[in-house]
Amino acid sequence: MKLYDPTRWLRSAMLALPLAATPVLLDRAAADFGLAPLAAAVAQEGGGDQRETRRTPALRNAVYEKLSEAQAAAEAQDLGTAARVLDEMLGAGGKNELNSYELANVYNLYAFIHYSREDYNKALQAYENVVRQPDIPLAMEINTRYTIAQLYFVQEQWQQGVNALLAWFAMTDNPPEDAYVLLAQGYYQLNDYPKSLNNVEKAISMYKDKGKIPKEQWYNLARFLYFDKNDVTNAVRVLEELLTHYPDKQYWVQLSHMYGEQKRDSEQLAAMEAAYVQNMLDKGSEQVTMAYLYLNAEVPYKAAKVIDKGLGNKSIEATSRNYEILGNAYRQAQEIDKAIPAMAEAAARSEDGELYARLGNIYLDGDEFKKAIDAINKGLARGGVKRPDTARLVLGMAYFNDKQYEKAREAFKAAGRDERSAKYASQWIQYMDSELDRQRQLQEG
Repeated sequence: MKLYDPTRWLRSAMLALPLAATPVLLDRAAADFGLAPLAAAVAQEGGGDQRETRRTPALRNAVYEKLSEAQAAAEAQDLGTAARVLDEMLGAGGKNELNSYELANVYNLYAFIHYSREDYNKALQAYENVVRQPDIPLAMEINTRYTIAQLYFVQEQWQQGVNALLAWFAMTDNPPEDAYVLLAQGYYQLNDYPKSLNNVEKAISMYKDKGKIPKEQWYNLARFLYFDKNDVTNAVRVLEELLTHYPDKQYWVQLSHMYGEQKRDSEQLAAMEAAYVQNMLDKGSEQVTMAYLYLNAEVPYKAAKVIDKGLGNKSIEATSRNYEILGNAYRQAQEIDKAIPAMAEAAARSEDGELYARLGNIYLDGDEFKKAIDAINKGLARGGVKRPDTARLVLGMAYFNDKQYEKAREAFKAAGRDERSAKYASQWIQYMDSELDRQRQLQEG
């Protein structure tokens, strides 16, 4: 059973990052891209994180105008024009005329263009060029380094992504929960499960401390990691929390399985039943498991109803085995009239005679002796009966009750040839002889 597959979720989550959400580079999306709005860029010279004082070069008006032109083109999805404006700014020695802060803004805008074209490798190179520039605002560097880490993950370069993220953590005072989850994903992909678990649990704990509900994917990663290390107790704890916030069939089924691992039989049944009563168990195999749990809990009538309903709506396959379960469940529930047609159907679909022998037992319980005789003889003739000696004992009882005494004697003798049934066969013959003798005495008297 596959418990966790992060690759699809991770890539979709990365591709939904804010940096791809809008082409607005220097205004509304400035925080996402590490860019100060152009309207305030000159005024924010020297701005940045208070932990480190950086004297940031000025963003000059001529450069500001060119960046504004490129931004306008990007906002209009005219990426070719935006790239051409930037190329002109760097061409013919123009790159040498730009200061570090101006170059950082140029490369940042290049990065957006490449990302919009889904050229993640070039976008990554452009962002790397941003952080190579000296004396850029610390906030800009911090934001860009986080984006670099994300892009490594998008390209499934897990080790580089982890390294970039650790560098970002070293510069950040209050990392958000999502950053710890991203790091957990990276460690997961590197098969460093202990570090992955530590980080995702930290994110979950941080969210819970704020009174917020942790995301379903976070719980799923923690669940898988606990399951992988065979920590059943914590796997159950995570599943219970998952179900509190994200009730889903797979979690009920898995929780039931884990309760079974802990030998918590009543909870195992309760978890599976919770899914069943919500009509979540749409697979025949799940419904059959539900029936078995009812049988183990000595609730055979409910087990029978589960199988009967599933066979009726065809969610459970109409096999000999499933009809056999139905017949046995009804028999245990003392519903003989319902057990007989179920077991008859099971026997008819079976390739050997075992189920006919069992059907004969049910007919005998219902005092239908001729049908019992017919079913058992059919089973013995077909072959494959696991205990032919026991079947012949039952056959002898059916013949006896049908007053076919000589055939009963033959059946008992045949059963007695197996030492496992020799004692019982002898007792039945003695009983039959005494009963026949009593009947003769009554007739003579």
